Amino acid sequence: MSATGKLELLSVNKSFVGTETNHVLADIDLNISPGQFVTIIGPSGCGKSTLLKIVAGLDQDYTGSVLINDLEVSDPSRDKGFIFQEHRLFPWLTVEQNIAADLSLRSSEVRQKVDEMIALVRLNGYEKAYPKQLSGGMSQRVAIARALMRSPQVLFLDEPFGALDAFTRSHMQEALLDIWRTNRTTMLLVTHDLDEAVFLSEKIIVMDARPGRVKRTIVNDLPYPRTRYGSGFQELRSHVLRVLEQPGETDESWTI
Repeated sequence: MSATGKLELLSVNKSFVGTETNHVLADIDLNISPGQFVTIIGPSGCGKSTLLKIVAGLDQDYTGSVLINDLEVSDPSRDKGFIFQEHRLFPWLTVEQNIAADLSLRSSEVRQKVDEMIALVRLNGYEKAYPKQLSGGMSQRVAIARALMRSPQVLFLDEPFGALDAFTRSHMQEALLDIWRTNRTTMLLVTHDLDEAVFLSEKIIVMDARPGRVKRTIVNDLPYPRTRYGSGFQELRSHVLRVLEQPGETDESWTI
């Protein structure tokens, strides 16, 4: 499958105006190539999730430009998938019905695509199960399958594994990498988990707070498949941690 989903942000700024102006994001410039896996990491309150919602078209109250394949993003659409921290499945629908969402399973084309998605997220045998019968990790796999059902050019993930236990989170990270390697969908993931950022992504965007801005973008050249216990992994993890902790201005030479 060919990679799609070139993503570009130009001078994105966002402020909340109340009794005083609160600058949330300042001068965000990013350029993400089609098929890349990129993570955003930074301290609480740096605007990670706000930035993700802007890029996904869920928040339109900002200045600057957001482009996907050189077209301005103006609202949510089928070419943009979004995964939240909670799966948000419909409890009265089965796995296959949740994945199909508003599409009819009576259509042979929809039926085939749903079956492909179920196989992709490795939930064969659970087609007729309801969300209450699934584990947290399985529910998130259904949410990922539903987002991929319409072949989005970019998949946005807002701390999708944050509510899972450590073992399930590790398993889901492996599953997400399998899905990415198969589909080559551009993925932009927000996380507070340093290990997750190093394990998953090709680029790590480190943000600073007050206001939120790109502090540094770190290229992750570790080969796939990755292990969390190798010296290369630990060295890169330590480097990202130092960047997160060090005070000072942004380093423009590291911005994509």
